[in-house]
Amino acid sequence: MTLGILAIFGVLSILLFAIRGFLDQLPDVFASARRARIAWRDLKQERAEEEQQPERAYFQPFA
Repeated sequence: MTLGILAIFGVLSILLFAIRGFLDQLPDVFASARRARIAWRDLKQERAEEEQQPERAYFQPFA
């Protein structure tokens, strides 16, 4: 009986340790996702700006 209780609490402590480790990593995951989303948005914005700019004609006036 006592051994069973110790085993249950041992498993619970390991689970809590694993859950705590996972939860500690979440802020870094969210920050990384935010940076990736911002980089993707900036890339799309740069491409849209490049498409809107007319092709530059290299006109050389007569000398």
